[in-house]
This record gives sequence, C-alpha cells and structure tokens, in this order.
Amino acid sequence: MIGWFGDWLKKKQMVLLTANRSMKGKDSLEQVMREESTDESLPVLTISNADRLLNDPDYRGRCVESLVEIALSLDSYQGARRVFIP
Repeated sequence: MIGWFGDWLKKKQMVLLTANRSMKGKDSLEQVMREESTDESLPVLTISNADRLLNDPDYRGRCVESLVEIALSLDSYQGARRVFIP
C-alpha cells in the first residue's frame, strides 16, 4: 500500500504527516522510504510523540510552529527522507 501511496504523494508534491515511527520489517515506512526516496522527494514529517501532541498544549504549539517553518521552506527539505517534529 505504501508504494502506490508514496507515488501519489510525489505526483501531487505533498508531504505525509504521521506518527508512524516503525523502522522494522520489509514493509515498514522507513524501509519504503529508503527504497523509494530520491533527491527530489519531499520528506515524511513524523510527530515524535503522538500522545504528548494530544495532551500537552505547549508541545502541540511547538509542533505547529515546526510545521509552519517547514511549509515555508519546503524546497530546502527535498531529499530528506524523514523530518521529526519537534
């Protein structure tokens, strides 16, 4: 599933925002990124702590600030497979 979805994201020039930190297994998000990312790929934005995002307003605010900063300079993140926020 991630393969076709990743292709769709690339075509649409969209980023994936996820809390998926899985790095094990041949179908893990990390493995797919390693195999399919190019220098032109946009990064996968990964929330470092999903529980904290939901329960900590200060942390949530920092996540929003990071997302805005990334969005405003997205071209400079091309080729970075994964960016953790915050």
